[in-house]
Amino acid sequence: MSAPTAKQSLLSLAWPIFVEQSLRILIGTVDTFMVSYLADSAVAGLNVANQVVVLFLIAFNFIAIGTSVVITHHLGAKDRAGADAIAANSIAANTWIGLVVSVVVFAFAAPMLRLMQLPAEPMQYALPFLTLMGGTLFLESMNMSISAVLRAHKHTRDAMFVTVGQNIVNVVGNCILLFGLFGAPKMGVLGVALSSVTSRCLACLALWVLLEYRTHLRLRARNFVSISWSRIRRVLRIGLPGAGENMSYWLALMVVTTFTARMGADSLAVQSYAQQIQRLVILFSISLGLGTEIIIGHLIGAGAFEDAYREVLKSVRIGLGIAFGASIVVALLSPQIMRLFTSHAAIVAGGVTLIYLSIFIEPGRVFNIVIINSLRATGDVYFPIQMAFFSMWCVWVPLAWFLGIKCGLGLVGIWIAMATDEWTRGLLMYHRWKNRRWLPAAERSRAHAAAEAAATEAATAV
Repeated sequence: MSAPTAKQSLLSLAWPIFVEQSLRILIGTVDTFMVSYLADSAVAGLNVANQVVVLFLIAFNFIAIGTSVVITHHLGAKDRAGADAIAANSIAANTWIGLVVSVVVFAFAAPMLRLMQLPAEPMQYALPFLTLMGGTLFLESMNMSISAVLRAHKHTRDAMFVTVGQNIVNVVGNCILLFGLFGAPKMGVLGVALSSVTSRCLACLALWVLLEYRTHLRLRARNFVSISWSRIRRVLRIGLPGAGENMSYWLALMVVTTFTARMGADSLAVQSYAQQIQRLVILFSISLGLGTEIIIGHLIGAGAFEDAYREVLKSVRIGLGIAFGASIVVALLSPQIMRLFTSHAAIVAGGVTLIYLSIFIEPGRVFNIVIINSLRATGDVYFPIQMAFFSMWCVWVPLAWFLGIKCGLGLVGIWIAMATDEWTRGLLMYHRWKNRRWLPAAERSRAHAAAEAAATEAATAV
């Protein structure tokens, strides 16, 4: 694959991912918008419950992240049989993990929310939501694995179309169950959860159909009991550090949220609204990061290391321009966007302040998302998680406590700490890529994929 081809592929891969991620964020934003008609405390409760859900979704990424990368290496090495074997084992393993997590969250939803120091008023909204959403997380574990397989095969539009349908079902369900349309009972936050679960279930069915249609991979019952742990270990070698970095981020965010909770329900609501709006900008970086990861994985599998080096630097330049421009636009529109969620003047003012601060946060996040995804695609997976633990737990969390609580800067102090963390990690990632410290890992990944392809070919010949 040449560099121009890779560039064209990046654009064709990234725009469906952008739309898909936009719609995924829209699900949470629509839920927040509709729940805001109940009370600001309902929004705060929903946000905290969603943080618990996201934490476990990240756990499913242990498998999903590694699956996508390892499959791209096999496809780059022209080993389709090896790619299919990785896909089948990964989907099966993640399904079992999802079932275990669903039981745990369903049984221990209340203690988890109490651990987050959630006040009593938001708790009444958060508990039923988390119990139902958490109890059906196994659907999402399957969704994430199948989507990873489809993306590795460059079928990024499929996940986009599924998410479009999921959004439509979610919005219609919210309207009916939250507001009691067409004679349905007004179920409040529980209705939002039921709507989300229904849309998630339908999305899961659609992805199973698309998996067979696009890749001709058909799983049977035996695939869920005869899992090759040698293949899973290969996936986890990439996925554990990759998802571990995401896990560290969300754990740190949950700790920082406990600092916000000490400031009261209004501060929690401000943070909730600001985070929802901030995600509109983050998704640009996520889309470029995932699209770049797919390209880099194929290039590494094909041994085109220099093309991979140049492609990442181009993606970073594009990402910086988009993130900075989008942050300014969203900040200028933030008063009007905030008023869509709440009429509380103090909450609107607080949210606008945080969104303006995000102008300084998002460019730093570009380095992290694009380069970390690219390092993972080369097989260089340990440096990002080492730096994540250092920066998040030695910079972000203690600085958030010091500035937000000790110095009395409140949410502004907490977001300054977030910006410091993003730029610290981002510049470290850029330095590693520029100095090509990832090349030994890329060579090992290429050699491993080539060796397994040769072994598969020899076994087929016999």
